[in-house]
This record gives sequence, C-alpha cells and structure tokens, in this order.
Amino acid sequence: MTLSRRKLGNQGLGVSAIGLGCMPMSQSYGPADERESIATLHRAIEIGCNFFDTAQSYGHFANEALLGRAFKGRRDQVVIATKLGFRFLGKRIIGLNSRPKHIRQTVEDSLRRLDTDYIDLLYQHRVDRSVPIEDVAGLVCDLVKEGKVRFFGLSEAGIENIRRAHAVHPVSALQSEYSLWERNLEPEIIPVLRELGIGLVPYCPLGRGFLTGEVKRAEEYPKGDFRRGDPRYQGTNFDANMKAARMVFEIAVDKKIKPVQVALAWILQKGDFIVPIPGTKHGQYLEENLAADTFRLDPAQIKLLDDALAPGKVSGNRYAHLPMTMIDR
Repeated sequence: MTLSRRKLGNQGLGVSAIGLGCMPMSQSYGPADERESIATLHRAIEIGCNFFDTAQSYGHFANEALLGRAFKGRRDQVVIATKLGFRFLGKRIIGLNSRPKHIRQTVEDSLRRLDTDYIDLLYQHRVDRSVPIEDVAGLVCDLVKEGKVRFFGLSEAGIENIRRAHAVHPVSALQSEYSLWERNLEPEIIPVLRELGIGLVPYCPLGRGFLTGEVKRAEEYPKGDFRRGDPRYQGTNFDANMKAARMVFEIAVDKKIKPVQVALAWILQKGDFIVPIPGTKHGQYLEENLAADTFRLDPAQIKLLDDALAPGKVSGNRYAHLPMTMIDR
C-alpha cells in the first residue's frame, strides 16, 4: 500500500493522507497492550503512514512515552504531533493552563518523554480563555526559532482565536472533531481554514466508532471505556443513531468495502487540506483505515451520505457537559 501525501498549511508540513490517532493505545478504549500498540505503530510506518497524533493528557503522559519507545531509531521516518495546555491534579484534568512559562516547561517534558529534540506539530489542546491567544502563539514562535517545535496548531479553537493566533505566528493545522457524524465545522470554521490556508486534522473521523458498524449500547461497555459515558451511545439516542448511520453501511455493501472506508473516503474527498487521524491500537483496523485512501465515492454517493447524516440527524451531544465547556465556540 502506498499512501498519498497532503500538506497541512502553507509552511511546508507534509504528511500521509491519513494519520494514526494514538490515544486508544493508552486510554478510553479498553486496557492498554504495549506490545500490540508498538507493533501497530511499526506496521503503520511500513505501509506508508508517517503522521502520529498524541498528547500529554493521553494516558496521563503514558502515550507520549509509548511513542518515544516505539520510534527510537525511527525518528526521521515519522511526523509527531502532540498537545499541551491542560492542568492536572494527580491523573485528573482539573482545568487549563496555557501560560507561556507553563508551556515552555511542558514542552521540555514532552521532548523528554518522546525521546526527541523537536516536536513536528505542537497544538494548544484547548483554548485557555485566561491567557491571550497572542501570548500562546508568541511563545510557540520562540520555540520554533529555537528548533524545539516545527509547526504550530490549535485544537477545537473558534474563528476569532484562529485568526488572532494566525496573525502572530502561522497556524498550520486545526485539529477538531469532524466526520459524517459531526458536521459542526462546515458553516464557519472550514471556510476560514480555506481562506487562511490552514489544514484540518479531524479526530474521531469514525464517529467514535459508531461508523464502523460494530458498536454496542453504552451500558454494554466495561467501566473505564469512553463509550459508556458517550451521550450518543445511550438510550434512545443509540437507536436513532443506528438508523442515521444505515446509509454508510448500505454504500459499503454496494462498493464491497468496509463502512470505515466509506466514512474516511467521504472526509478525504471534502478537501485536500484535510488529514483524518482515525485511532486504533490494532494492526487489522489500521490497515482497513489506511486502505480508504485508495477508494473514491461518486457524487451521488456523497450526496446520499451528506443527506442521511445532515446536521440534526444525529441524536445527542458529542460530549457530556463539562468537556463541551472547553470547546471554543
């Protein structure tokens, strides 16, 4: 398999058309299995995926350390994106902290865990309303000049903060939830990204697993599994959402491909500045996800999907109340 390449932003960041979200290797989707996770990371490199997404908060720093071990001796083959800006008490996130002094210290910590001299793409994980975004962008600009960071990104930022940050230091990518399942970026955010030349990195491009066709009700997942608390997996929301997702499964049958490949092909055809990062810790699912780069949907299929999962067709909020308060819009 040979993955195509895409550019994120206008500053020279080139990555594989589909990346790998590494969070499931350390939290939220069942117990961690380091051996299988590292094998999956190595397999991703072998089949042409070079874009790997982590964060300080994933597994309470464990995910960064996992990538540091996995990529030892392979650093020149990978593009690593990580995120900062949360405040911790023990292993709990208790708020945000994007003060420049804190950013500088946490970047040093990330470099140590990742066992590298530089971070390819550094995101502010969530906008900290107590710190002007200009201060964050200015500090990242300094880190770029020092060679510790190559490119600057934001995560779940709104239009105003995207524009203000970009005016201080170019933003190469915005990471936000976007999929057939979650279309909130389409009215305003995506047009601004096109205008400014900023790439989009959709997380949860498979609807937190709902678009795989292999989901259960919230209560059927074990304690500690993210889906147990996902509003869209609960009660009548689950029934409505299974009905809404049916078109994905029907097109998959018609094309003789997997539902995940339909969902990812749809995203890839929404613009060449978009690079989804489906998450997995299993080699089988990795290969299925990456194979989506080889499929094309025709205009009629795109319209069927757009209509079947139009805004309002999916039932329930995408997060519980507290995480939603950290979304900058």
